[in-house]
Amino acid sequence: MLRRRPQLLHTAALLTVGDTHLAEDLVQATLTKLYLNWSSFQRADNPDGYVRRVLVNALIDEKRRIWRRREQPMAVLPDRPGTVADADVDEAIKQALRELPPRMRAAVLFRHFYNLDVAETADALGCSTGTVKSQTARGLDRLRAVLDRSRLRPAFLTQGATS
Repeated sequence: MLRRRPQLLHTAALLTVGDTHLAEDLVQATLTKLYLNWSSFQRADNPDGYVRRVLVNALIDEKRRIWRRREQPMAVLPDRPGTVADADVDEAIKQALRELPPRMRAAVLFRHFYNLDVAETADALGCSTGTVKSQTARGLDRLRAVLDRSRLRPAFLTQGATS
């Protein structure tokens, strides 16, 4: 399991939208939960899906903590508008992802970043395939809305929602 830690940390960093400290905490919590429930992990039909579900549940638990509900400081706005660069698009996507609830963010990331199919994503999130489809569609719609407000929209969001 420890050899999978870098991949787990990468997934956690995506789910936390680049918050490396929170990603490290989530990976540690996930590994601890796996250790405590090792027999369940060994019996799992899909070990990777089991680990992803534990990771998403750890993120949801973390977001429910009362001290997490404080306002988050924002970056300083530039004095004047500039051209749209790739870094601006990346930051806009990160900001848009931050506005999604954790399970919706996980559905979008698992479907479109990791290219998991609907069934694999449903297994990872512990929900039905219909829920994955609706969460992914709503998540993409919300990303489009946020990026339209900021006037930045990457190519993968200009297409219709895929199920």
